[in-house]
Amino acid sequence: MNAAELSDRMAFIARVAERQARHLADTDARLFSRPVDVDFLQQLEEDPIASERVEAFASRFARLQDTLGHKLLPLVLEQSGEDARTMLDNLDRAEQLGWIESADDWMALRRLRNQMVHEYVEDPHILADALNAGHRALPEITRTARRLIQEAHKRRT
Repeated sequence: MNAAELSDRMAFIARVAERQARHLADTDARLFSRPVDVDFLQQLEEDPIASERVEAFASRFARLQDTLGHKLLPLVLEQSGEDARTMLDNLDRAEQLGWIESADDWMALRRLRNQMVHEYVEDPHILADALNAGHRALPEITRTARRLIQEAHKRRT
């Protein structure tokens, strides 16, 4: 990919991440307008709107984290003259640059993402814990999105 294509791709992914962060925050506000606990989750079969909100939150959380970690971060690093490497290397470098708060915390968010996406159907206790942890992590993932989007805008050629 030449420099102009890289810059265009990075700007596009930054716009996508910005939209995803906004949609996640909107879904978070609607879902967590009431306690999200096991009792709430056990009623999802009878409440399709709540069920859709749970699904939207889990999907949007996963999508934003994927967009930031797998797409935008490597592009911003490459546009900065860094070699994009493994996910862990990229996260360590992003932490050094102050773009993420902690590579370890980011990986914990990744595990949380996996719990929401893969295990929610079977165990409402795991899902309730994961959803509430995702809700608590929203400020962190939003700050990370904002930082990476700002870095992308700074590096736009």
